[in-house]
Amino acid sequence: METKDYLAYVVDQIHTTIVATVDDDGLPVTAAIDMMDSDDNSLYFLTAKGKGFYERLAKRGFLAFTALKGEDTMSSVAVSIRGKVRELGYGKIPEFLKKNPYMLKIYPTEQARQVLTAFQIYEGTGEWFDLSKRPIERASFAFGGMKKKAEGYFITDACIGCGNCVSVCPQDCIARDHIPFLIEQAHCLHCGNCLEACPMGAIEKR
Repeated sequence: METKDYLAYVVDQIHTTIVATVDDDGLPVTAAIDMMDSDDNSLYFLTAKGKGFYERLAKRGFLAFTALKGEDTMSSVAVSIRGKVRELGYGKIPEFLKKNPYMLKIYPTEQARQVLTAFQIYEGTGEWFDLSKRPIERASFAFGGMKKKAEGYFITDACIGCGNCVSVCPQDCIARDHIPFLIEQAHCLHCGNCLEACPMGAIEKR
């Protein structure tokens, strides 16, 4: 999947996300926010200017959220994104309402809708985590000019091929075709078992 596919999945397949912002005391605050639309490099949502959520966005210009789909844990797909936001104003609100007509039941009159404003998540990083597959599937992505960071566990040249890491990996995602062994990042849980088991200190966390 490409970045635009992950963003579209959030809007079309999950839609309602749990968003975290930071208050004036530096403490996290969460809110349930529907993602209204996406394009190749951004997500869009709306809120009312009178809400505390709006104030936190305006002050900080940053958020993080997780969107989850699935009947239970073992059938779930999660998409987590953190990034910068900017206010766009009322201009895109009619377009959002047309694509998401249920919002007209919440703000039924033109006068009531004047309090709404649109935001764009225009730069950020994200992670896809699919527990419905065996082994699990994960992927990182970035958009709006942000670069992906190498995260997780990596085996260095200090590896001697003892196999201790392989024996404790819950997803069997350590390839041992050559030394040093290789962690298949697309299936890694980031649990850290391999780091603890390695007698040579050959595994590092990034």
